[in-house]
Amino acid sequence: MGFKVLYHLTTGNLKGIADEAKWAESMGYDGLCTEDAAHDPMLPLMMAASTTSRVTLETRVAIAFPRSPMVMAYAARDLQDFSNGRFRLGLGTQVKGHIQRRFSTEWTAPGPRMREYVQSLRAIWDAWQTGERLAHHGEHYNFSLMTPFFSPGKSEQPNPPVFISAVNPYNCRVVGEVGDGIALHPLTTPKYLKEVIAPNIADGAAKAGRDPKSVNLSNSSFIVTGPNQAAIEANKLATRKQIAFYCSTRSYSKVLEVQGFEELGVWLHEMSLKQKWDEMTDLITDEIFDAFAVIGGYSEIPGLMKERFDGLLDEVVFNGIGPASSDEAEVRKVIEGLQR
Repeated sequence: MGFKVLYHLTTGNLKGIADEAKWAESMGYDGLCTEDAAHDPMLPLMMAASTTSRVTLETRVAIAFPRSPMVMAYAARDLQDFSNGRFRLGLGTQVKGHIQRRFSTEWTAPGPRMREYVQSLRAIWDAWQTGERLAHHGEHYNFSLMTPFFSPGKSEQPNPPVFISAVNPYNCRVVGEVGDGIALHPLTTPKYLKEVIAPNIADGAAKAGRDPKSVNLSNSSFIVTGPNQAAIEANKLATRKQIAFYCSTRSYSKVLEVQGFEELGVWLHEMSLKQKWDEMTDLITDEIFDAFAVIGGYSEIPGLMKERFDGLLDEVVFNGIGPASSDEAEVRKVIEGLQR
């Protein structure tokens, strides 16, 4: 059984989003996604919905805690209705520094708060759908006011699926308890999937009386490819830099520990504090690079992904190219190969 294949939209150019989304759907992609980085992730998906009819549309991810669950519930509901039920809400916690210093938002233990955040969303959506009184009370969120004027009322679409980005064991258990899927980090390896992610999702699902197989596993692997070896080598450098950046973040130390690269994270974190970004890349040896990246020509990628992730994943994110590339025919074959 193959993978569903997602395309990451270029959100830096809003004027081109509608056409890019239409092109991606024509290429055979199963879904489109956006990130909450230098641009808001919601608006591009609304524009993408206007020129597509088949693909799913997903925030991958929207940072949850700076937005009230009520604010998120309204945005998700509008996207779900406008896209005729194709929206998936991907949520992430971000790290403490960004929550406090970039968003100026209170930081509390992210796992328990994310569980309650998703429960709050569903309580709000259910109140709109049924017309019953909104009464959701927790440690972090309390919702008890919803008059008819502020309720969008019953929708013809089901509640949007909620995917949660998770790396550490606790958050993976939260996914098993309340998530419809997990948006996996690019650093995720088969070993980490087998030893940490899957068992903890299963534990969370058991706690909630759910089938762990109902949780969709969606990955964003580092895929380094191109039409020739020169292009592949050029793409390797950018990927090495990204791997070095992620490995310097202490939130991902568990992944490095499982892979046997624990000291690497300590060194890279210290170098990042000194802004030694170029030198950090030099620490990503071929062994480390191969652990986190799938590398090969276009025709090799489906087989390499099957070898690495067959039976472990439901979906993968693969961009390869953008619109108007001369490699379009070859990339279409990659998409079809992954889906098979």
